[in-house]
Amino acid sequence: MKNILITLSFLVLSFAINAKDRLEVYEDYDIGKEIMVVTTVKVDPNMGDVYLAGLKDSWVKAVKIQKELGYIKDWKIYGSDMPNSGNFNMLLIVTFNNSADLEPSKKKYDAFMKKWSEADEKMSNEISAKYPEVRTITGEYQLREIMMK
Repeated sequence: MKNILITLSFLVLSFAINAKDRLEVYEDYDIGKEIMVVTTVKVDPNMGDVYLAGLKDSWVKAVKIQKELGYIKDWKIYGSDMPNSGNFNMLLIVTFNNSADLEPSKKKYDAFMKKWSEADEKMSNEISAKYPEVRTITGEYQLREIMMK
């Protein structure tokens, strides 16, 4: 047992001495330009289809317009195969080409609102008012890819 502990200690010490204590951006890894905005959602048991139905007529409709206008690169919804485990069981993801696409723009807003009618706005408000009955937003994140060299 003592020999095993000595050998393990030697290996750990050897690794620590030979390993770099930290990596340097652009030397050891690059940072991607794309930005993903991720919302984590905990949907109540047996309410996944109800929540998805609401998303289809609100969030999905809005991101489809944004993609059509070129304001976003893509969007996705992921659902957990194990919906009762963890702090969330659904992800809503919007991918932007770069951080400039996140900046506010009256021109973009006006073009979006031309396609997003008052009826869409009213329906979206009615749907989203009922979301707290079926889900809880557990987090929102803005992520970039880290590409190791």
